[in-house]
Amino acid sequence: MYDLTGFQRDLLYVIAGQDEPHGLAIKEELENYYEKDIQHGRLYPNLDEIVDKGLVEKGELDRRTNYYTVTARGRRELEARREWEDQYVSDKLSDVV
Repeated sequence: MYDLTGFQRDLLYVIAGQDEPHGLAIKEELENYYEKDIQHGRLYPNLDEIVDKGLVEKGELDRRTNYYTVTARGRRELEARREWEDQYVSDKLSDVV
């Protein structure tokens, strides 16, 4: 995951948190998070990039709509990222609360 952009990591997290989301569902979720519009020219090339890296699979719902699922490799990468983050923030955050 070290070679992903922050946006690509966010895409991966959103896809992992939904059941076979299509591009517009992913776009809406990220627009809610970022509180701004996500352009198709940003969304779909980045989705293609994480598909090309083997972290996500793309399937076809119909001729115009694709869905996305996280691969086993993508899940392993997410778990490794979570473990890495936890070593830096989990104890620190509980001290704040």
